[in-house]
Amino acid sequence: MQGIIGKKLGMTSIYSVEGKNIPCTVVEAGPCVVTQIRNKETDGYEAVQLAFDDIKEKHTTKAMKGHFAKAGTGPKRKVVEFKDFGKIKKGENFEEVVVGDNITVGIFVEGEWCDVIGTSKGKGFQGVVKRHGFSGVNDATHGQHNRLRKPGSLGASSWPSRVFKGMRMGGRTGGDTVKMISLRVLKVIPENNLILIKGSIPGSKGSYIIIER
Repeated sequence: MQGIIGKKLGMTSIYSVEGKNIPCTVVEAGPCVVTQIRNKETDGYEAVQLAFDDIKEKHTTKAMKGHFAKAGTGPKRKVVEFKDFGKIKKGENFEEVVVGDNITVGIFVEGEWCDVIGTSKGKGFQGVVKRHGFSGVNDATHGQHNRLRKPGSLGASSWPSRVFKGMRMGGRTGGDTVKMISLRVLKVIPENNLILIKGSIPGSKGSYIIIER
């Protein structure tokens, strides 16, 4: 599956041909350098490794410096592998990617669908109202003055005399890998390496995301 690594810049809105205001997310996608080609003979699987976002040499290890040097590029911050990458357009023909190729946002076409993978915003330890959408007691009378946002009963006492696994309770919220499928590509701006995706996508501003075709 073809894809590209990007960085979430924020949200904006554009107008459609019919004059409808459509909210969208602006993503800086690529250019990504092909740093390695995985194959079944040496790695046991087939994949294309892409790297994105330059960093200083002092912020990477010697092993990764050599790895990037083989691809003829400098150290990168984010490295992701894509299986079944397939061929890309080079000039007038479609050819297999090789180490050192640059993958740009031009692989996407306006109007097509894509999947986006990102890390959701971390919100720390939260109660059941914010974490699971519980309504709470919603009654400040009849002795319920201090239970407005409480979870309520957790289970019976005589049987099973325990709390079942999977009970929705308070806990750490966010910071999870989230995949949103079938999002429409509204606009592609190759000269600025930008892609506009309809709606919101997981992650905070400046976070890395993966866009798959």
